Amino acid sequence: MIYGRTHTRNVYEMGGLMKVIPFLSVVYVIAGLASLGLPGLSGFVAEMTVFVGAFQHADLFHRVSTIVVTTSIVVTAVYILRVVGVLLLGPIKDEHYLHLKDAKWFERISTVALVLMIAAIGLAPLWLSNMIQDSLVPIIQKLSIVSGI
Repeated sequence: MIYGRTHTRNVYEMGGLMKVIPFLSVVYVIAGLASLGLPGLSGFVAEMTVFVGAFQHADLFHRVSTIVVTTSIVVTAVYILRVVGVLLLGPIKDEHYLHLKDAKWFERISTVALVLMIAAIGLAPLWLSNMIQDSLVPIIQKLSIVSGI
């Protein structure tokens, strides 16, 4: 939606959008926080599931690899917070952006639904995990037969 209004993907050409399109800016921040794995949002559940599953292997290689890979969380956080800062905060870099329109009613409905699902998955992930787990049972059984486990 921000691209549709600014017609650029170059973050350094944008700036100060929080003043002009506050609703879309807040949704962008929430989506960014979910992407960096903030607890209580969907990205955290995904990251923790992978990291805990990888760390449960008894061999040293998997454990050391998991610890090294968890440093990617810091890199991701720096990247996303920097993009949010450049894109949304600071001075407006292009005068055309002063005339941007914030989200229309139908855009607000879709983004609120997205944010609610991001929070629902982050706060209560078991309903989704159980649904996925039930559908994976036949696939896992066939893979275990093929691999001879």
